[in-house]
Amino acid sequence: MQLTIMHSSNLTPRYFILNGIPGLEAAHVWISLPFCFMYSIAVVGNCGLIYLIIHVEALHRPMYYFLALLSMTDITVCTSFVPNMLCILWFHLTNINFNACLVQMFFIHMLTAMESGVLMLMALDRYVAICYPLRYSTILTNTVIIKVGFATFTRSVLLTIPFMFLVKRLPFCRGNLIHHTYCEHMALAKLSCGNIKINSIYGLIVAIFIGAADIFCISLSYSMIIRAVVSLASADARHKAFSTCTSHICAIVITYIPAFFNFFTHRFGDQTIPHNIHIIIANLYLLLPPTLNPFIYGVKTKQIREGVIRLFSREKDILSTK
Repeated sequence: MQLTIMHSSNLTPRYFILNGIPGLEAAHVWISLPFCFMYSIAVVGNCGLIYLIIHVEALHRPMYYFLALLSMTDITVCTSFVPNMLCILWFHLTNINFNACLVQMFFIHMLTAMESGVLMLMALDRYVAICYPLRYSTILTNTVIIKVGFATFTRSVLLTIPFMFLVKRLPFCRGNLIHHTYCEHMALAKLSCGNIKINSIYGLIVAIFIGAADIFCISLSYSMIIRAVVSLASADARHKAFSTCTSHICAIVITYIPAFFNFFTHRFGDQTIPHNIHIIIANLYLLLPPTLNPFIYGVKTKQIREGVIRLFSREKDILSTK
């Protein structure tokens, strides 16, 4: 217990120590390489998607505006923890200021909530596009997109802010060593010798309010989509309608399955799953969706593939005229 670095009045540490992946210290450099590669792919891929959506006029549609918002969220959530994690694994820079730790915790939880909200908005977009195709452009106007995007951001911020106060009130008399690569709410709370029941309950409430509510809206949207598509007379029309949803369904799968696995193992599987495995999974759950989303949408979305070809053709024409 490192009481020498704590304020004697309230046992609040000046800094925490993130020790990376305990038990695998000798392999930290090798473990970091795939994470570094995935982060590079995620940043380049999502920046490429955003650039494409901005510069190709055919992609100036609600579906791609939401995709750009998802890409911005993915870039930010990666950047909120991966550079610091690589500093830990490469250079053993394990110290993080108490307030910096709280800020990192806030951004990680807020951005994961934002990502869930954007996936829910994309499901509603597919519902409107398939069930009300003639009214699609009049329902999802630019004003509506800005409003629902801002509402999703506001919801994420307001539900995440209490985490900071719930952690800041705790006495950290069990030391300041965090067995993790980033600051996470329950990992911090478990260092306290105070009552963390409210932390656990609030974390569960937020998970239900965001995760369960968004999944309910997504499920409801797709149940209506399926009913509308099944009623179509033409098999070709049914296939075309379903094909517009495959990218989004893949994005949902790679986001929610690791997220819920991480959530439940963190609360109920501490005794059955080795801690170092849990930490690796916790990092993958944040890094995997940003890495794969550009490939999923690039491969499965015809308009994006055509946009890439059109953009490169335009650049080639510009270069040939010089």
